[in-house]
Amino acid sequence: MNNDSSIINPRHMSPRDLAAFGVQDLAFIKAVSVNDEVGYAIHAADGTQMALVNDRDVAFAAVRQHGLEPMSVH
Repeated sequence: MNNDSSIINPRHMSPRDLAAFGVQDLAFIKAVSVNDEVGYAIHAADGTQMALVNDRDVAFAAVRQHGLEPMSVH
């Protein structure tokens, strides 16, 4: 186990901390279940849900269209 205090836990980072790392240029795409159907939620780096679409390719295209880099969340 590594007890190095210099390791940053991203779960405890503020939106400001994330922006300092350039994460503001990322959007996260996660498969979700909505009314027993698969949808794809698009989230900002701070976790705010920005959109919900019914197709994974559309989610990635929408993120890129807005100048962000899509990241898949499993």
